[in-house]
Amino acid sequence: MTLELQGLGVSRGIAIGRAHILFHNQPDVREYLIPAFAIEQEVERLLDAIEQARQQLKSIRNHIPANAPADVTSFIDTHLLMLSDSSLTKVPVEMIRERRCNAEWALQLQRDALINVFNEMDDPYLRTRRDDVDHVVNRIHRILSDQEVAEHEIPDGRLKGHIIIAEDLTPADTVLMQHQGIAAFVTEHGGATSHTTILARSLGIPAIIGVESVRRYVQDNELLIVDGETGTLIAGADALTITAFESRRLAFEQHISSLSRYKSQPTKTRDGKAITLLANAELPEDITTISNAGAQGIGLYRTEFLYMNRLSPPEEEEQLAAYRDVVEGMNNQPVTIRTFDLGADKTVDGGRPLSQAVVTNPALGLRAIRLCLSQPGMFRTQLRAILRASAFGKIKIMFPMISTMNELVQARNLLEQCKLELDNEGIAYDRSIEVGAMIEIPASAVCAEMFARHVDFLSIGTNDLIQYTLAIDRIDDHVNYLYDPLHPAVLRLIQMTLNAGKKHSIPVSMCGEMAGDPRYTRLLLAMGLEHFSMHPNALLEVKQVINETDLSLLPANTLEVLDIADAVETDLLIEQINEAVHNN
Repeated sequence: MTLELQGLGVSRGIAIGRAHILFHNQPDVREYLIPAFAIEQEVERLLDAIEQARQQLKSIRNHIPANAPADVTSFIDTHLLMLSDSSLTKVPVEMIRERRCNAEWALQLQRDALINVFNEMDDPYLRTRRDDVDHVVNRIHRILSDQEVAEHEIPDGRLKGHIIIAEDLTPADTVLMQHQGIAAFVTEHGGATSHTTILARSLGIPAIIGVESVRRYVQDNELLIVDGETGTLIAGADALTITAFESRRLAFEQHISSLSRYKSQPTKTRDGKAITLLANAELPEDITTISNAGAQGIGLYRTEFLYMNRLSPPEEEEQLAAYRDVVEGMNNQPVTIRTFDLGADKTVDGGRPLSQAVVTNPALGLRAIRLCLSQPGMFRTQLRAILRASAFGKIKIMFPMISTMNELVQARNLLEQCKLELDNEGIAYDRSIEVGAMIEIPASAVCAEMFARHVDFLSIGTNDLIQYTLAIDRIDDHVNYLYDPLHPAVLRLIQMTLNAGKKHSIPVSMCGEMAGDPRYTRLLLAMGLEHFSMHPNALLEVKQVINETDLSLLPANTLEVLDIADAVETDLLIEQINEAVHNN
């Protein structure tokens, strides 16, 4: 009997293979009292386990090929950094000494405290970093409980061609199993912006997440079909279904291999409309991947990770070095740096929380530009560093989550003060540096025309714009099915922003996941979008769609999608839009 399960497709591709069900045996962590004479032995036991975990990850990292995407090594490095962070090394040690509790319990208490901090974060991308805490702590726990090395960490070829079924996977798991030649993976949990799913896209592994209780429905070694685009998992398929999916798999692989020819081509439609394709980045290591993808610059450089996992904010010189590395690595191509988008729950200023008040809804609280303006000292430090870095290449400054004109005026005033300081100090910077605002909430989209009069560019952050418009959390398994880029309210807000840019002759870019999804490319072109910024792995596929599009051949009713309330009708029209060009 055929069984079809639905999840969230996070990495495109078709895979057909036998199931390998992966069980992580989680230790039963309980508290017990350590005798006074054995406290330091218990401390050493914890530190030894942390060191073993570090060596395991280093071994994994050392086996990563030199030509692997930058994402692969950077995610392993993130876990290595966490193993050196005082929150996981010093705090549990203090607990052992103060409470005389066992290492497992001290580590679990600290894990719970860290998870609570991440759970309260408003930014979905940052909130999924809680998964990294869990992955690192679980590795240490397995060492403390003397568990044998997990079977998927033994490179004996047993996983080649298999589809991995698991509760969740770590980035290290994903790297190891990719080297063993897995065909795909399906997990019960995980977020669309987690390190593991981003890594799956970088490595080209078809993947589905959020298939609840999948390990109860699938049998080990059962033949499965995975569609990483639609999020469909099929078990017990008949011969005709298998043959159909095998044809689709081959067609998709041929399609991906054909994209390389577009790297050296200019980005423009068949009727001559030039389009700008930019990449999103957050680490200096991303530059290699971005250059290999043929991006025309960086449309969004996230700076939050300079502020994470530390007791105090980064100083000006540290930030300058990071920004300079990025801009010089881009060889005079433009780099748009977004000022820090953190929440009130994040500790800054020497590790002290910004407020002792309980934050009921941090997504609607003191975050992004609001936090920047409430911490002018920290904000000025970043602005000075960005300005100084602009002397070494083309840099633009972008303010996140602008909702009122007063916020924009205050931010620009602080920027002007920093310019005056640098003038007085005789420090060089780009005096004509461009300043932009992100459109991430309905209020800013509705007022886009107002903001457009006072900035050099606008950038639509669709990830937040969609979830704020539709009042849903896109990493919540219970409601993420409502996350719909094609909802008419979302499309109308995007159109308003594009119209505002056109009226005031300033460029409008889009830097959310919608920009990197080729299903929406032709619609966005029809709406007037000319600047796309996305994960570098999506660039060539979007470029192909653009270069094969003749805007004059798009259906006359293309923009009627803004007025369609029924999701099925919307999907049908999008199919017509995408097929119309192919048929001409």
